[in-house]
Amino acid sequence: MAQWLADRLVGCYAEDRSGAKAAPVQGGREAGLSVLRGFSVVGYATRRNFVPGDLTTVSRLSPYLRHGMLGLAEVAEAVRAEVGRTADAVKFWAELGWRVFWRGLFARLGRSVYSDLEPAKVPLGSGTMPPEVERGETGLVCMDETVRELVATGYIHYHARMWFASYLVHHRKVSWREGERFFYRHLLDGDPASNALSWQWVASTFSSKPYFFNRENVEKYTAGRWCARCQARCPFDGSYSALETRLFGGKL
Repeated sequence: MAQWLADRLVGCYAEDRSGAKAAPVQGGREAGLSVLRGFSVVGYATRRNFVPGDLTTVSRLSPYLRHGMLGLAEVAEAVRAEVGRTADAVKFWAELGWRVFWRGLFARLGRSVYSDLEPAKVPLGSGTMPPEVERGETGLVCMDETVRELVATGYIHYHARMWFASYLVHHRKVSWREGERFFYRHLLDGDPASNALSWQWVASTFSSKPYFFNRENVEKYTAGRWCARCQARCPFDGSYSALETRLFGGKL
């Protein structure tokens, strides 16, 4: 059914949807409730930053929240029923709170979220999406694995989203709008508000400074498994102060 719909919706999108495939995530409320019942918030506060593997604790509830299969209040209540008001619960509720914030902004700003909300704090580029990045063929394992997972599954861990956005905007000087459209085209949980405003947050057009990262950060939160396989010259290698100078010309 999903492929049948995709074939018949060709031309209804700004992006080409002719190659759309059935989503690997089961949809519907019952599926969402099953994922919610299988999620435990225990350990969330300390392990949520780890990009998948045995160390991570993420809910995988975002597609169901995005499409209204689950409500924010019922998910928050399920967490409260499991553990009460613990540090893990509070951190998880904070993430739900960001969804409320993004939605509220979108209700107020509408399509203005696709324009810079503030002046950029650093020089930004206006480049288009490099073909090798979109194909997952940069030679940088962390970036290529992220793209391949995104295209294949419609989902990537939030930390990998931040790394990829920073790489595209600050290292490759691609317009944040190009990256935002690329994500929205593939993400099953792609929400207009959180997607656009998160890209602006990385770019510094909706934050006090740009978001960037270094190799040590990637190694820490992936248990080194991407870096161990990477043969490319790493553009993320170095201290934060060195990267500030390299990317932005000096201390922010």
